[in-house]
Amino acid sequence: MTKHVMILATDGFEQSELMKPKANLEQAGIKTTVVSLESGSIKGWNDGDWGESVPVDATVDSVSSIDEFDGLLLPGGQINPDLLRANEGAVAIVRDFNAAGKPIAAICHAPWLLIEAGVIKGKTATSYHSIRTDLKNAGATVVDKEVVVDGNIITSRAPDDIPAFSKALIEAVGATVKDSKLEAA
Repeated sequence: MTKHVMILATDGFEQSELMKPKANLEQAGIKTTVVSLESGSIKGWNDGDWGESVPVDATVDSVSSIDEFDGLLLPGGQINPDLLRANEGAVAIVRDFNAAGKPIAAICHAPWLLIEAGVIKGKTATSYHSIRTDLKNAGATVVDKEVVVDGNIITSRAPDDIPAFSKALIEAVGATVKDSKLEAA
């Protein structure tokens, strides 16, 4: 059966942190669905300016259940997770994935969503350096590694970590990495 990963993002996602893991998941035979706050498309942030757009497959409000999904990908950037953590529907999706014990992969600033959802306390995690204090204050043990897997929570620091981050999520949903050359930033 084909595995299925939800990508929860909105305008201002770090372009490489959505596009590259999405490509890596699809290369491994995993179906991806982009879920956002509004329908249409969302625009990435790339090298200090607006980047490419990605079509939205479903809205947060239209997701009635996470049952069809095997995992959740949370791309970073500063704008994207900040907007998402202010939306109760988006935060509820993170809580639902955690309550179901399904893998949640958050990179860069995306652990802000894990904090807002109250799912990071007692976990070991990593993130972009500027939000590590936020993680500590939320009760996480913070380390500086390219990828950290603690139970169903997978975290990484930045675009350079995308190959390890993608590999961890692919394996966590029960798929096989088909190519040792996963796309990087």
